[in-house]
Parts: sequence; C-alpha cells; structure tokens
Amino acid sequence: MSLEEIVLIEQFPDAETYCRMRVAAGLSPKTLEAARRGLPNTLYGVSLLREDEVVGMGRIIGDNGTVFTVADIAVQPALQGKGLGKRILAALDAWLRANVPESAYVTLVADGDAKHLYAKFGFVESAPYSVNMEYVMGAGGKRLSGPGYT
Repeated sequence: MSLEEIVLIEQFPDAETYCRMRVAAGLSPKTLEAARRGLPNTLYGVSLLREDEVVGMGRIIGDNGTVFTVADIAVQPALQGKGLGKRILAALDAWLRANVPESAYVTLVADGDAKHLYAKFGFVESAPYSVNMEYVMGAGGKRLSGPGYT
C-alpha cells in the first residue's frame, strides 16, 4: 500500500485507539479513564486511516475562544518521516485559521525534532519570555515531575 492510499478524515479516534497510538508513537501513556474523560473535549481532530486502521492522529483542545492547543500528534513508527505528521498538522492549521478569533493564543509542546515541523507552520519558541511547565498526576494525587517520569 502506498502513502497516497492513507486517507485523512475529520474524526479523532476512540479512547482505546488513542491510548494505543500514543504508546506506539513513543508519546507518554494515558489511562483509558483519562482518555474517556478528555477526548469528548476535543475541539477538532483528525485521523489518518490505512484501510480501516488508524495510523496517525492529531487534535486541537482549548476553551474555543482565548486558548487553543495542538495536541496528540502521533504517527505509527513505521510511517514516521514520510510526511504524514505534516499532513495532520496542515489539517489542524487549516481549522485553526478558519475558526480561531483574533488575539487567541495557539500553543503546543514540541518533543525533540518535531519543533522543526511546527516552525514551518509559524510556531516559534517562546523562551526566554515564557517556558512550558508541567507535571503529571500520579496515583493518589501525587505529582510526578522531571525528565523521564512515568
């Protein structure tokens, strides 16, 4: 099957597929409970399908007015580096341009070399003016932080 046979649809995967795709693509794992609670809040999402299998995904989350975040861009490892991430981001970018009001903040967190792809769509590093800060919620409300935490 060629890359041209991979179809982009304007629908984000279900929670089970989302969790599987994140791990397969090397993103941090999410629990099924977290996915089931969070995914309905997707403002816009896309999937890449090869036959009926999801091989890529990406979505936009936010308050639909002042803040929009590009999130969960993932492509199956065997298909990475073939322009599919760019295809996902182009669809998300088109939606943002058509739907985001003036003065809204559009953000994302770039892992590794993905920052080069995002730069092609106008994203710039915000440091030193602002930096991304985060922690992951662990069991029992314990905050997990630092490189490599899971």
